[in-house]
Parts: sequence; C-alpha cells; structure tokens
Amino acid sequence: MIAPGTLDSKSVTLLWDKSSEKNPIYQLSVNGKQLETTNKTNYSFEQLKPNTWYTIKVTTKLNVGGSSELNTIRFKTRAEGKIYNILDYGAKADSQINNTKAIQRTIDACQSGGTVYIPKGTFLSGALYLKSNMTLYIETGGVLKGTTAVEDYLPMILNRFEGWEMETYASLINAGTLNRNGTYNVKNLKITGGGTIMGGGRKLGEAMTKTSGIRSRGRLICLMNCQDVSLSKLTITEPPCWTIHYIYSDNISCHDLNIITKNIRNGDGIDPDSSTDSYIFNCTFDTGDDCIAIKSGKNPEGFFVAKPTRNVQITHCDFKRGHGISIGSEMSGGVTEVLVQDCKAGNLLHGMQIKATKDRGGYVRNVRVIDCQLLQITVFSAVNYNNDGEAAPEIPTFENFMFKNIDMTMASPVGYAIDINGFKDPAHRLKNVNFTNIVLPADAKVSVKEAEKVKFTDVKTTAGLKPEYLLSNSSELVY
Repeated sequence: MIAPGTLDSKSVTLLWDKSSEKNPIYQLSVNGKQLETTNKTNYSFEQLKPNTWYTIKVTTKLNVGGSSELNTIRFKTRAEGKIYNILDYGAKADSQINNTKAIQRTIDACQSGGTVYIPKGTFLSGALYLKSNMTLYIETGGVLKGTTAVEDYLPMILNRFEGWEMETYASLINAGTLNRNGTYNVKNLKITGGGTIMGGGRKLGEAMTKTSGIRSRGRLICLMNCQDVSLSKLTITEPPCWTIHYIYSDNISCHDLNIITKNIRNGDGIDPDSSTDSYIFNCTFDTGDDCIAIKSGKNPEGFFVAKPTRNVQITHCDFKRGHGISIGSEMSGGVTEVLVQDCKAGNLLHGMQIKATKDRGGYVRNVRVIDCQLLQITVFSAVNYNNDGEAAPEIPTFENFMFKNIDMTMASPVGYAIDINGFKDPAHRLKNVNFTNIVLPADAKVSVKEAEKVKFTDVKTTAGLKPEYLLSNSSELVY
C-alpha cells in the first residue's frame, strides 16, 4: 500500500506485510527495472517524475534461492505544485523576530497542491494553522521554532487532553478542528523536509500551566479530524507537553522522525487518540514520558463518545529512552488491532505496556508484538495517575494479546521481566494472552495476576531454563 499522505509529485513511500521467510530481504523494481533491496517492510522512492504512472513490484528473496512476489502496485504521481517561500512573504531568519504572521500569510496564499517552503535558518513563530492539499517543507538546516510567550498561542481552541475534550492553548502546528461526529475537515497534508520543528519547550509549558492550568497546554503538532496526513524526515523536539497528537483522525503516517523530549513534563512522542489506520515506522524516540501512547478518551466521556483507536502499526522503530511503548491509560473508547514489529526498545521505564484503571471502561483487544527486542513487558490495571473524575459504567476488558519472537536477554534482573495484572472483577479477567519464543536473562521472574487462558510456549532463559513464575488469582495457565 501507499503510506497515507506520502504520494506527491516526486516521491512516495510504500508499506507491505512482512514475509514469512526468516530474516527476509526484499527486492524492489520500478517499471520493470530492478532497483534496491531492503530488509524493512517499507521504502521511500525519491526523484520520481510528476504526473507520471509507475509500477512497483516487491519480491522476497527466498532462503532456498529464487524469489517470491509479494505484490505489485501501480500509481500516478501528482502534478507539480507551486512553491511558496516564506521569505517572499516577509519572514526573516532572526531569533528575535516573530514570524507568525508572515508564515501564516504564506500558508493562506498556498494554492491546492502547493508547498510552503521554510529555508535554512531559524524562524521564530507562534501558532500556525495548516489546511488541506498542501505540503509544509522545512529544509535541512531550517528550524521552525516556537516562541515561549503564551499569548502567541491564543485564542484557545477546543481540543482533547488526558481523555477529555476541553479548551487548550493552540499548538505550534495545528490542522483541523475538533468534531466528535466523525467528519474530516483537513485532508491530504504533508509535513516533511529534513529540518527541525522545535517548540517552546518546558519554559512554554510552565508558562501555560501558570496562566491557565496544567491541562491547558498545547501540543507541538496537533491534528484534529484530519485524513491522509504524512509527517516525515524531521527532527521534532522541545514540545510544551505531548509532541505529536492526533484526534478523531484517519490514515496518518509518521515515519523517519527523530523525536527528542528529554526533561519535558508529559513529553510523549506520538499519541494516536480515537484515530484509525496509523502507520508509525523508522522513527527514533528519546522522550521524557511515553514514546508512543495509544489513547481513545477517558472514563464516561471516552466511553460514550465510543471512538476507538483501530489499526496502529508500529514497525522498525528505535525506542532509546522513555516511559514505554504504551496503550493507555486513557483507552475508554477502545483500542484494537495494534501491531508492534521489528522494534528495538532500550531503557524504557515500563517497556511495552498496556495500562488503565478499573474506572476507564472500554477495551484493549488484539495486540500483537512480534520480532522485537524489549527489556520489559507490563500490563497495569491500576495506574496511580490521571484518575480523577467520574468512572465509566463498566470495567475495561483486556483480551487477545500475542507476544512472539521477543529478545528480552537484556532485561533487568530486578523485578519482573514480564508483569501482567488483570482486573479483580471475575467477569473482566485479563484473558487469551500468548507468549511464544521469548528469551529472558538468567534468574528472570514472570508475574501473572487476575488472568485466565495465559500460555507460555518456549519461554526460556539464556541458560535454557524456565523462568520463575509467580502466579495468583489466575486460571487456565500453561507454562
């Protein structure tokens, strides 16, 4: 498939499902001409011609020799649009000059299919508002830098934070307006270029908190009711809280991003929120909170809005530091069909984690974690934060999780390498969880509480032994 939002006049990014071959290598051909090979399940094609038909074939090299065709796709690149340089609209690369009006004038002037171009240099700005059928291109060496003055992010907008719809400051980059009824009001948007998006950081977040409360903070990039959006090939850093947040949106690609939010309070990397069909790949995370946090609203509001986050594919990402690759804790509208594959996680506080409280309602179902290097797997059913407000009318359901081919040999010898906790209500036990081909360090411990139908197959330590299992209030366990 074409990764959402990536097709333009000169480039496209393709995605495909992983071959069943061990350590697969993929051969790519364009219009019959053999091109490149890759071991990833994605590839970006550059320097294409505008308004031109292309046929691309992906085949898998077989370990026994020869190849097996995966698929062929045919597409036409877009017509080449006009480039709108922000310098032509009055912007200046000067860290003392606020370029908000000049850059917004450029965006407003940009016609359908056009590109707003930010050249090399640092351009200071407050809140900007993007629109459909445009590209925001930040050149390598270019920096779009957010101011630290709260008045540059006014007026307040309807947003969602920590599971509730509420008024917040605008973000540095905004697209769409919030509407829980399911319409998309910004489509076909691309943000790319090789440069840097840098927010107002901790200083701005603290100023927003002091003025209007901690939940008033804007994001760095916020997409609301958007469809077919691509964010790629950028360094993204210094948010006032969450970095990339998309709500009630569909078909979002985040790829080849370097996200850095060290020392930022609530410095999540990417937060898909009540959104469908997300593709996050080739990204690097060094964050002050969750690297990725998949959400869908909180407690009764999220439960009754009932807009799940569905089909999130996270592949070929490097999680260097942060709290976790997370689902929750706001998951009251439901989360389903999540794939984490070919990822590497370093020093994450909770590793791969699924988290909630009994007050959330909703569900997390059908999560697959395959061919990854992790240091910890956790399921929390009673997180001790963000649990204010009224409870949803029922306890959440956690079910159908699969962890397969996981290298956990670098896990800490302290605590539990695998720590899963369901809900105490017998009707809402964590259930149908399978661990297959997991390698743990010596003396590793596994804890299972309040669960049923949990199966451990070929789960061993580096010494070839079974880990120590600590089990309580659980049934139908195989280990």
